[in-house]
This record gives sequence, structure tokens and C-alpha cells, in this order.
Amino acid sequence: MIKSEICEILGIEYPVFQGGMAWIADGRLAAAVSNGGGLGIIAAGNAPADYVREQIRIAKSLTDKPIGVNIMLMSPFADDIAKVTIEENVEVVTTGAGNPSRYMKEWKEAGVKVIPVVASVAMAKLMTRLGATALIAEGGESGGHVGELTTIVLVPQICDATNLPVIAAGGICDGRGVAAAFMLGAQGVQLGTRFLSAFECNIHPTYKEKILKATDLCTMVTGKRLGHPVRSLRTQFARDYQKAEYSTMPDEELENLAVGALRLAVQEGNNEKGCFLSGQCAAMVKREQSAAEIVKEIMEEAEPILRGAEKWIK
Repeated sequence: MIKSEICEILGIEYPVFQGGMAWIADGRLAAAVSNGGGLGIIAAGNAPADYVREQIRIAKSLTDKPIGVNIMLMSPFADDIAKVTIEENVEVVTTGAGNPSRYMKEWKEAGVKVIPVVASVAMAKLMTRLGATALIAEGGESGGHVGELTTIVLVPQICDATNLPVIAAGGICDGRGVAAAFMLGAQGVQLGTRFLSAFECNIHPTYKEKILKATDLCTMVTGKRLGHPVRSLRTQFARDYQKAEYSTMPDEELENLAVGALRLAVQEGNNEKGCFLSGQCAAMVKREQSAAEIVKEIMEEAEPILRGAEKWIK
């Protein structure tokens, strides 16, 4: 069985995180992943604090294993949600789309393990100095908000820049990706797109069908003009948004085009106005499974690959 330091730190069986996908990663999915031996993570996204509190309580009613909450720091509710994680005794907080420095001291004093998502060496060094528990190095192959560097380039540089355990994310979908991440120096992996196919994932059937039918060139990145690029499936909405992005449309109008688009995809499966977030590995997701099966399968696939790596040494 593949074990790493992060398993001991967090009290989990497998070094597998489920990504904090806004409006997707709810308490039910997080509990299923945690019960399967990984770390299930509830996504706060742009949701209000009461919603996040409710999802935490749902997860805790379904599992006695550690769970996490992902806070998107761009959210107007970030301050309130940071407090909720302490009040509800959440074991782990992951952060994205911003700098969590302002919350670090309070979380640490409350015993919360803080694992920021980083997309650059500079941010990795800052989070290390501020006392993060570990780091998630997320490459641009991932779905949702993305950085410039790819996973294969980013992960070893983050590993070189910190003495903390590093979790690799972005484009990892099966045991081959897990093995590659460990070879790059990571001590665990985070998967988002693969868990979209989980039985416990409550996305609209249209969304799930799009993932299961995805091809290798199925995603695109929009939002660069506004400074927060996002990877999603190549839908009518994404193409229309990209066209508007390279027009003379004012930034405020461009920003408003995307308001509510993710919820329309997740809850309604709206093909015209919905934004279907997805990583580049969607084409590798072939069938629906339980979250526990996904966790176990990718780890069982990775082990013989890692054991067999010595065959390349002559």
C-alpha cells in the first residue's frame, strides 16, 4: 500500500484529496471520499457561510473521518467561512484563488491544518514561512481557476522550494498520474474531474454525461483578460465568453456574463448559459463509480507502476 507523511499528518488511509469544486463538492461527496480512505473536501465557492456550515454538518453526520473545506478567497463570504471552519471543528482547510495570510494565525491557533493551493514558487515559500501544514501544487491542466505552469513543471519546483509535503494536482486522473506525481516529489495527489463521475456527486446528469463523453481537446481557458483564467468544457457558453473577451466589451459587462454560469451547469445542465468546469483529463474518465472505488482503484493502479520503475535502470 502506498503511504506518505501526509497520511500520518491528516489521519487518512490514502494520500488522495478530492478537489474543492464550487457548487459540486458538497457534504455528501466529501463524506464518501473520506469514508473511502481519502480526504473529502467541501467547496465553499461563492456560497454564504450558512450553506457551508450545513454541508459540514451533513458530512460529519455521514463520516467520522477527517474532512476539509476549500475556501475560495475571492468570495465575499471568505471572512465568515473562515470563522465557520473553526466553529465547526473542521480538521483541514484548503485555500484557492488568493492569499490566505490574514487567516493563518487564527486557524493555526484553533488546530486547523492549513493546506493552500499554490501555483508559483513565490507563493509556496510565503505559505511555508507562515506555517502551512502542506501545499497543493496545482498545474494549469486542472479545471476551474488555473495558473500558467503545467503540473509536470510546477510540482518539482514547489518540492524544491519547501520542506512541507506537497500534493500534486492538475491532470491527474488514474494510477499513472499518481505514480508520476510521486516521481516528481509529491507525497499525495488531488483529483477533481475524476470525482465528477462518482455516484455521490450530485451534478446534473447532463454535466456528468459531458464528462463521460469528453475528448482529448474538450476544454478551453477563458478569463485571462480579467486576471483569473478558468478552464472549462468547450461549450457554447465558453465559446461565446471567449469571443466577448476579445471584443471591446467593458470589463464589468464581461464579468457579469459569467455570474451564475457554474450553478446553471451544476444544477440545471444548461447547455447554452452554463459553465461546465473540467480539467484536461476528462477524456480519461470512462464510467461512473463510487467515490471509494475511485480512491482505491487509482492507488491500486499506481502501486505496480511505482514498483516496476526499476525496469528502466540498466
